[in-house]
Parts: sequence; C-alpha cells; structure tokens
Amino acid sequence: MNKKIKLNNGLEMPQLGLGVYQIPEGQATYDAVSLALRLGYRHIDTAHAYQNEKSVGQAINDSGIERNDIWVTSKLWPTEYADPTAIDRMLKRLGLEHIDLVLLHQQVGNVDAGWKMLEKAT
Repeated sequence: MNKKIKLNNGLEMPQLGLGVYQIPEGQATYDAVSLALRLGYRHIDTAHAYQNEKSVGQAINDSGIERNDIWVTSKLWPTEYADPTAIDRMLKRLGLEHIDLVLLHQQVGNVDAGWKMLEKAT
C-alpha cells in the first residue's frame, strides 16, 4: 500500500491516498482519517473548500505517526489566490507545521497570483 511516486523535485509521494471530499467536518472526518492511517494510508488529500481541515489535522496529530511519514495535500480556493495569508491560515486550520503539496483548486480567477504565491511558499 505504501508504493510511492518520485516527483520531479526528488520528493516521493505515496501513490494511494484518502480523499476527504464530502466528509463532514467533525467526528466523521476524524474517524475516516484515523482509520485510513491505521490501515496504512500515508497520503491524505483535503482542501479549504471541503471545510474539514481541522478534523484532518487533528486525526493526523493524534495518530502517533511521525508527521514526516504522512503526505498531506491541500488546495487553495480561487478567492484565495491573491491572498498572501491563505497558506498560513490553511496551516492553522490543519494544525500542522507544513503541507507537502498545495494545489490551486480550480484554474479560474487570478491563477497567476496563486502560482506566484505557491512559488514563494516553497
């Protein structure tokens, strides 16, 4: 289950992950992420738009698994692309020190500003 894909920058991302789209914030998300981690998943995919980042982060923090052993992907919503505080707020919602991969959720709006913000965040 822990097969990884080597990215162009040399990092290795777990190929199989749990996506938490449409899982309600709270116990349902916490339980789904906790179970996935216990079963061996090491990639969790969330987004600001899913409104469940707090529960995702709490489950990761409570798992007892080293943070560097869990790959977290999240996404910025188009209204956040020009907001220089958006990633910091995402980290705060997740309660994590870092996010392994941040994507632009949709390629609409001020995509150039979003791309530049992601470049500065690395």
